[in-house]
Order: sequence, then C-alpha cells, then structure tokens
Amino acid sequence: MKKILLILLTTITTIYATKINDVSSVVGVRDNQLIGYSLVVGLKKTGDGTTSKFTLQSISNMLKSMNIDMKPIDIKSKNVAAVVVTAKLKPFARQGDKFDVIVSSIGDSKSLEGGILLMTPLKGVDGKIYALAQGSVTIGGRNVKGASSVSHPTSGMVYDGGLVEREINIDLYNKKFITLSLKEANFKNSIAVQKAINNFYNTQVAVAIDPKTIRLKCPENNSMIEFLAQVQDIDMDYKVSNKIIINERTGTIIAGVGIEIKPVIITHGDITIKIKEQNTPSKPNGSVVVDSELVIGLNENEIYTKKGTTTVANLVRSLQKLGATPKDIISILEAMKSAGSISAELRVI
Repeated sequence: MKKILLILLTTITTIYATKINDVSSVVGVRDNQLIGYSLVVGLKKTGDGTTSKFTLQSISNMLKSMNIDMKPIDIKSKNVAAVVVTAKLKPFARQGDKFDVIVSSIGDSKSLEGGILLMTPLKGVDGKIYALAQGSVTIGGRNVKGASSVSHPTSGMVYDGGLVEREINIDLYNKKFITLSLKEANFKNSIAVQKAINNFYNTQVAVAIDPKTIRLKCPENNSMIEFLAQVQDIDMDYKVSNKIIINERTGTIIAGVGIEIKPVIITHGDITIKIKEQNTPSKPNGSVVVDSELVIGLNENEIYTKKGTTTVANLVRSLQKLGATPKDIISILEAMKSAGSISAELRVI
C-alpha cells in the first residue's frame, strides 16, 4: 500500500528590518585575489617525488640563485613540495599589513604538515606584485573569514604569513557620487534603499538605477566618508527572497520557515504525498498529536495539518517523523519544485 501524506499550506511575507550595510556594498570597495608559486621545505619525506619535474627544476633554480649549481636530475630530496599560494587582499590594506594565505600542493606530495613556505611573491590579475608570503604551514586549525577551513594534508594555512608591499588606492574622500550594489537583485529592495536614504536626509540624494544599483550624491558639508558611515547605518525594510538550500553530499536542508507549498500530488518510491487544505486537522484512531497544528496517523503514515500553517519546514519535519531519509526528502523537494508546488528558489550545492 502506498503511504499517503496529507499536507496543508500557507503563505508568509518575509520582510525584515535591517541596516543598509547588511544588504549592500560600495562599488569599487572589494577584495582582490592574489596568487603565487613557491616551495614548501622541511617536510618529513612527504614532499614531491622525482616524478614532479617542475619541483626539481624549482629547487635547482632556487639553489642557482644562491650560487649553487645543481642540475634537476641530481636532486633526490623528498622534503620539498611545489605549492600554489592564494590569498585575498582586503580593500584599504596598507603597506606592512599582515594577512593569512592558503598553501596548496600541486605535485605528488603526501602532506605539507610541518613545512615552511619560502618567500613567495603574490601577484594580482595585472601581473604586479602586491604582497610577499612566507612562514610555517599549519594543517587544519581555525577558520579564516572569507576562506573555508583547510584540513586536507596537502593544503594548509600560513597565518599572518602575507605582507602587503603594494597598496591599491581607492579614493573615496574626494568623490561626490558613489554607487551602492545590492547583494541580491530585487526591485522592491532597490526602491526601499532609495526611500530609506532620501527620508533620512529629507532630500533626493539616492536614485535606484536598476534592481541592484543605487546611485548616491554626497550632501553638501559632508565628506564622502561621513556620508557612507551614515548611509550604511540607516534602517530599511528588506524583503528576503525565499530559498531552499540543499547539500546533497551531507543531506543538509536549509529553508525559510514561511515558504509556501501549493497543492500537488507526488509519488516517490512507496511514498505518495498529497497536499491539500483542511480547516481542522483530522484525528483518526491511532494518531499522535504532535502539536495543535500537526497530527500524524501512524496506521497509514498520513499527515494532517491545520489550514494556513504548513510550510516547507513543516513538510520536512513531518517526513522526518515518518522515518524518511535525507535522500528521500531531498528528492521529494526537488520533485515538488519541478511540479511547481514550491515557488521559492531551490539551490543544490
């Protein structure tokens, strides 16, 4: 016998009060990606083998710069690994500022643990050197904002290993106009930002150009720095776009609490989901009352909910009560999205 799930639905408007700084960024004020190539030395025979020709050539070139003439074919060391070094140069970084760098093996090294990164020039997309990196490589450890946690033995971090040598100048002080970019394009939010700023200054200083861009004019007797500091702290009504984020590898599902589910019937394996509305949840014999809005009929594995209360979050909770696996729940949500039962954006990562 097919298992039938009877689900009800609701719609909740998701509008929140937030600061402009949380939903937008200043155009031109951004991170810059840096990259470099170097060697990690001091490994305990876990470095690149003789098959990594570029590593041997790099060692030979390094020794030659130190007046030691050694041919690559004569180098047998396993304590060295060739690596790519990557980092983000923060906006307004000044000479001498330190930052973390990520080190990743590109040869056949087994581990970079305990190694020392040799001095590495870090270049931008224009080919110019903006920083130098050097220091002890750490495997695992703390998270770095803007970079994922590194715990693989062939990748590591050099904390405070980067040193800024060349600054990227961003002249905000002398500007009269500046542009804000919303993190997500939305016509209502663009207008909301324009309205909030103009109401704050009681004059027309902001114009929404498109659903993502707002053009600002600095008021008289204000510097651009003062103006932006005030603008970013202004409260506004922000409409959040409903999303369902699914990680198929881990089975993790993240969804807003008010995502609407429209009537639909979906069959998945031996489970049939029937979504409809009821004014009062049915309470058949043998059922278990979870709360005032959710009842599970254990005999038929049916779900009954009160009209105007069901969301994707309720659906997932109900499926879990019935013993559905994360893989089953993900497949059901994907099918419901394809059928048009879920209007929110569904993103698989």
